[in-house]
Amino acid sequence: MDKVAAAIADPVRREILLMLRDEPLSAGQIADRFVISRPAVSRHLRVLREAGLVRDTADGRRRVYTLVAAPLDELAGWLGRLMRPSGWQHRLDALETEVYRARRERQTAAGRHPSQKETA
Repeated sequence: MDKVAAAIADPVRREILLMLRDEPLSAGQIADRFVISRPAVSRHLRVLREAGLVRDTADGRRRVYTLVAAPLDELAGWLGRLMRPSGWQHRLDALETEVYRARRERQTAAGRHPSQKETA
């Protein structure tokens, strides 16, 4: 997971991954979309390849790169756990549910439809 996180930390590499999401591209096609040098793009592609995020195949004299999204699954799972609401958030959500339920029961017991507003 650390190698994947380090690989996607760079904005150029993230842009390359987005490009490859739609279709496989040659190294030249990728390099043509950046203002940085071709050797710099090659270094970015090497980092992505070593992290397992892209696969390259030979097509004649060209190298064609394809996105491999599977290594992102572990990172996405970790991020999901990080973004999950805290224990307190679950308790507050449960409290809110109970408040609405008690209000609805009180309105029903008073003979009003729950959608009618209380006047106090």
